[in-house]
Amino acid sequence: MRFFFPLILFVIINTLNAQNQYPKNYFLPPVKIPVVLAGTFGELRSNHFHSGVDIKTQGKEGIPVYAPADGYVSRIKVQQYGFGKALYINHPNGYTTVYAHLEKFEPYIQQYVKNVQYKKENYDTGNLFPKPEKFPVKKGQLIGYTGDTGSSQAPHLHYEIRDTKTERIINPMHFGLSVKDDKAPTIQKLIAYPLSDDARINNSSLGSTLSFKKNENGTFITEKITACGTIGFGICVFDRLNGAINRNGIYSLEMKVNGKRVYYHDVETFSFAESKYINLLIDYEHYKKYKNKLQRTYKIDANKLSMYKDLVNNGKIHIEENSNYNIEIIAKDFDNNTSEIRIPVQGTKSNLVFKQKDTTDYKINAADFNKFHQKNVTVAFPKNTFYQDCFIDFIVENGTAKVHNPTIPLDKRYTLTFETSFLSEDQKQHVYIANVTNPKYPRYTTTKKDVNKVYTTTKLLGDYALRFDTEAPSVQFYNFNDKQWISKNNTLKVKIRDEKTGIKNYHATIDGEWILMEYNHKKGILTYDFSDKKLVGSKHLFKIVVSDNVGNTKTVSATFFKK
Repeated sequence: MRFFFPLILFVIINTLNAQNQYPKNYFLPPVKIPVVLAGTFGELRSNHFHSGVDIKTQGKEGIPVYAPADGYVSRIKVQQYGFGKALYINHPNGYTTVYAHLEKFEPYIQQYVKNVQYKKENYDTGNLFPKPEKFPVKKGQLIGYTGDTGSSQAPHLHYEIRDTKTERIINPMHFGLSVKDDKAPTIQKLIAYPLSDDARINNSSLGSTLSFKKNENGTFITEKITACGTIGFGICVFDRLNGAINRNGIYSLEMKVNGKRVYYHDVETFSFAESKYINLLIDYEHYKKYKNKLQRTYKIDANKLSMYKDLVNNGKIHIEENSNYNIEIIAKDFDNNTSEIRIPVQGTKSNLVFKQKDTTDYKINAADFNKFHQKNVTVAFPKNTFYQDCFIDFIVENGTAKVHNPTIPLDKRYTLTFETSFLSEDQKQHVYIANVTNPKYPRYTTTKKDVNKVYTTTKLLGDYALRFDTEAPSVQFYNFNDKQWISKNNTLKVKIRDEKTGIKNYHATIDGEWILMEYNHKKGILTYDFSDKKLVGSKHLFKIVVSDNVGNTKTVSATFFKK
């Protein structure tokens, strides 16, 4: 009992500290519609944690966005992918709020951005840092409209709160953003892992998926397992909020052994630099094979995430023979809705049988530079590309380079080089490196060319091969035709597409002057807004040049008439 009450008190104090260190009533919600989330802070995404909350916008674009507090626009960025159209506001209380995937900015900011785009003759603005006095904002002032730009999958507002000095991202829920949620997290799968050479689970040296059932009190329990050596667990769990069917992330994950906490992490805050370690938090191999994310309740040595607390032996559990263990894993959402699963464990004697580890001719010493060559292919791994020493497969057969398989996460990019001296000059012009891990859907990888070689840098292991693209992009007029009167059109639209290597760039003019065409890459449509500039006369020449990633180019022009 001496231990139990201080632990409970410590947990309560920690929780209260996290909740009380952030101002609760300083920021208004950035939208005036009911706040329903499509994505939660710290949610497990591909290769990163979600750095904000995604606010649903009723399935449409154009919902007004308002400044949640006084401040000034400190940064603006427009890019084709990523955050799309994004706005950053610095506030006098030391925090920065971020708004991403916007359809457009409020009129004064919108014009400022367009002036930059026309000056650069480029849609992407790069980072713009207006002076503080350029765009001051008041609490509740219009700053833009929600959209679907960048790498967004559907209309929504991505909303962040950051520490202005450190750039650390903080869960907006800690600042009083209110979302209705009375649903407990859903546990989908639980796996027990042998972690030491002598470890066994139910007499097996392999990971074991545990079945479980629900108790009358709402908690879950697995069948009793036998184990020896050092073991760990991984759990697949998601959360749903009221008013939405999206599978969101949980807030915290805890594990206790015989009532004592040995593992805990939550998503109160993290830095962008550590987000990549998500691939060590999850069972990455399981994710690549089965597409669901199991969160480990133990810490891998190379994992530098700062969100862990109260780790005992990094959450790894040493099982003694003839001892009984009651293991509890507890998942909570931000509103403290809880799901708990209990695993009874009986310690047994090890049936240790020497198991020879798999080896190949290609050993990776993680701390060293590693370079291998076969036939016309070279792979070069910088120091610390891998998180630990290992053996990999490296085979070149029938023109395909098999660089192990995609089940090992990498910390850095490696270089894959194909010699091309055997190709004709025409082939060299159109060659590129494709990821052919899925041979039905070869994917272009950014390919650079040098004398008699091509190379790419990537963080994905897998199969790669040379492919050729000799076809120019397709260009189709979308809302007009050649020699047509379009006086009633507010926009001019063109549909573009490239099957193999994708669109690299485009350049459009009217009467010889560059025009800003916004590219919706999800639909393949370029749009020009006639309000950008006044046309002189009624007859006009539109011209567009579209290039793909190996340099194939398509030029199309049309005459149109407009008063």
